[in-house]
Amino acid sequence: MKENIFELIEEKKYGLVRKEIIKLNSVDIAEFIEELQKDQAVILFRLLPKDMSVEVFSNLENDTQEAIIRAITDKEIANIVNDLYFDDMIDFIEEMPATIVKKILKHTKEDERKLINQFLNYPADSAGSLMTIEYVGLKKEMTLKQAMELIKRVGIDKETIYTCYVMDSNRKLEGIVSLRKLVISDEDQTVEDIMVTNPIKVYTHDDQEEIANVFKKYDFIALPVVDKEDRLTGIITIDDVVDVIEQENTEDFHKMAAMEPTEEDYLDTSVFTLAKRRIMWLMILMVSAMFTGSIINKFQDVLQKVVILASFMPMLMGTGGNAGSQSSTLVIRGMALEQIQLSDLFKVIGKELRVSLLVGLGLALLNFIRMYYLQSVDIKIATTVCLTLIVVVVIAKLVGGTLPILARSLKLDPAIMASPFITTIVDAVSLFVYFSMASYFLGIG
Repeated sequence: MKENIFELIEEKKYGLVRKEIIKLNSVDIAEFIEELQKDQAVILFRLLPKDMSVEVFSNLENDTQEAIIRAITDKEIANIVNDLYFDDMIDFIEEMPATIVKKILKHTKEDERKLINQFLNYPADSAGSLMTIEYVGLKKEMTLKQAMELIKRVGIDKETIYTCYVMDSNRKLEGIVSLRKLVISDEDQTVEDIMVTNPIKVYTHDDQEEIANVFKKYDFIALPVVDKEDRLTGIITIDDVVDVIEQENTEDFHKMAAMEPTEEDYLDTSVFTLAKRRIMWLMILMVSAMFTGSIINKFQDVLQKVVILASFMPMLMGTGGNAGSQSSTLVIRGMALEQIQLSDLFKVIGKELRVSLLVGLGLALLNFIRMYYLQSVDIKIATTVCLTLIVVVVIAKLVGGTLPILARSLKLDPAIMASPFITTIVDAVSLFVYFSMASYFLGIG
């Protein structure tokens, strides 16, 4: 179908394009528009029916949204702004240049402008910046019949109606009611009779990562957001939390690769920006790696007397780095999923110690067979290398398993203590252990 639509666009048969495009889901239409040139994207967007265009607009990338806003009329802008869900409008406005924001706000009502300004003042990664005001509010004195009539009347404009929120006259959150409970209960009962009191809630300044953990723990589809006085200020829905989880995971991947996190797409980011975000960490790691060179210089005499020792350095350093990365990756992921806490430090040490001994002995045995029987390496050298390998694996796994936990205890992101950082530390330690053991076992001084 997409190929057919492309051909129709090229032939400028826009009537047929409209008939074909409206058969697609709004998300698929947005993806299709992203594949077009900006001028074609604007044309295709203007072909969409009004109700569908708003849904498609909320799923477009920021640069495409900006191009469309710049191209369409004030009346079309007003239609989009008035029909967008409030949280989608906030997300959109946050990413737009000042000229576009001014153009958008011109088409919003005064009370809505005040709300927008209030939402924009919340910290970027807080509950306040994620929430929407489009929820159904009930009074506990209502009968369920009255509550259902209200939902039918206002529900069309709300982001979700599956959970309704019960407030007093001061908007203080008193409870929640599921639509399911409303439907199956006796309509003569009051909302107070069936509502869940003391619901789980978050506060406007809570961090988005903590909120994502609450959603994962309780399998919520929506969560109330209150201020310090427990007044309901909005709700967060699962679609926004999915975006948060993706954003947080991307941020962790960047940190684990020793890069400054960014929310921009790779292909949309300039070469200079990419270089700037990478060079600082590379400088830090480069300076750290100088310790490895210092250790080699310190043990020059050992290397000169037994030159063959140099041939096993890459194997020891590589194995140590990989062993440490395995442990750090598992621990960082465990901490992200709340499976590992700060109090589990000694449990992690105990487990990694046992794992590293088993792994180290297995690798050492295999390596000894290769060196002594296949390569005819002197037994003292083979023994030295294999004993060093066991020690290196143990140290690497202990370092990889404990550093992320120690980072969390210092209020740092555990993802910082990932592969590049661990490898740099383990390389230096591996060489120091290797040359020290060689000096002792081979009698080189």
